Amino acid sequence: MNDYLKQHLDEMLKLLEQLVNIDSGSNNKEGVNLIGGKMKALYEDLGLHVQKHNQSKYGDHLSIRSIKHKDKTPSILIIAHMDTVFEKGTAARRPFQMKNNRAFGPGVIDMKASLVSVYYAMKALKNINSQAFHEAEILLTSDEEVGSISSRHLIEEKAKGKKFALVMEPARKNGAIVSARRGKGRYTLEVIGKAAHSGIEPERGRSAIEELAHKIIQLHEITDEEAGIHVNVGLIEGGSSVNTISDHATAEIDVRFRNQEQAEDIEKKIEQISATTEVDGTKVSIDGEINRPPMEKTEKTERLLTIIKRVGSELQINIKDTETGGGSDASFPAALGIPTVDGLGPVGGNAHREDEYLELDSFIPRTLLLAQVIEKLANKILNKKEKSIS
Repeated sequence: MNDYLKQHLDEMLKLLEQLVNIDSGSNNKEGVNLIGGKMKALYEDLGLHVQKHNQSKYGDHLSIRSIKHKDKTPSILIIAHMDTVFEKGTAARRPFQMKNNRAFGPGVIDMKASLVSVYYAMKALKNINSQAFHEAEILLTSDEEVGSISSRHLIEEKAKGKKFALVMEPARKNGAIVSARRGKGRYTLEVIGKAAHSGIEPERGRSAIEELAHKIIQLHEITDEEAGIHVNVGLIEGGSSVNTISDHATAEIDVRFRNQEQAEDIEKKIEQISATTEVDGTKVSIDGEINRPPMEKTEKTERLLTIIKRVGSELQINIKDTETGGGSDASFPAALGIPTVDGLGPVGGNAHREDEYLELDSFIPRTLLLAQVIEKLANKILNKKEKSIS
């Protein structure tokens, strides 16, 4: 497979250039669907069945599987997303380019290189007539960067019955894959006060901003760095003029946590903070939820990691794993108890920035790693089936 991929490197880079030069921000339905249309055609040419899951607001999701197993569930789920964080016109301003053994452009590592990697891993498996080609189902989603609003249910549906989930977020800058992710929540806290002129009759006012200031301090005190808990009030807004006691103020709150027990505790604390006021005459309300469960490192995950690291060793790739605070779709199959590993895309860095890059030297090795991991897992599953029949 290594020779096959090397022979097709120019094709891989050409496809990557095409994908990077299409604007596909999460809210750009047309652009995401252009990516989806291109990937749909490629996978159909490969002989796979592609189902389009139409969406009204975001781009359409694609689920891809072998026609041979149309009536049964493949054992391996591979998840990648087609959307980026970049606005329309970004690709025209800074299109795909290669320089100093790196490729640059909007979404090049997060995660258009992974889209190419998955496709060519499947091509390589088909080229050697591997049964693993029929054991993988691929899910390409359109809204991961905005919280998987329309795709979460589909991811969870496709994860059911799977033995393993492989998620194609990029590898870390040092090449590490991801074995654990913190869960994530998003809340909006609103304070209603009473307006008054701050010079003439300040005593008649009830400052929403003052109350919000107390709440921000209380919320930040939930943070416990050692335990992996972090609460951040990232956006605030309030008041109408500098000489008016503010009658309204709001805060946008991001929470991160390591396990489900912590999530429940955080929710209780936020509710308690919102139930009382420090400034008499103000009212507080809270809206929001935990929108991504944690991806916890379990014994099943450890066993999957062992397989991946063993394949890496055979390819002379030293695979390390790490925990990260960033969210991804890996949380959803992991929360269902499916052994899940993330960060299986090529190596790169600076995602969501203008200097986002792909390490070109990692493109072939990480695609080969993915293909051989799929084959190893499929053989493990198929051997078990054979033993159970005999």
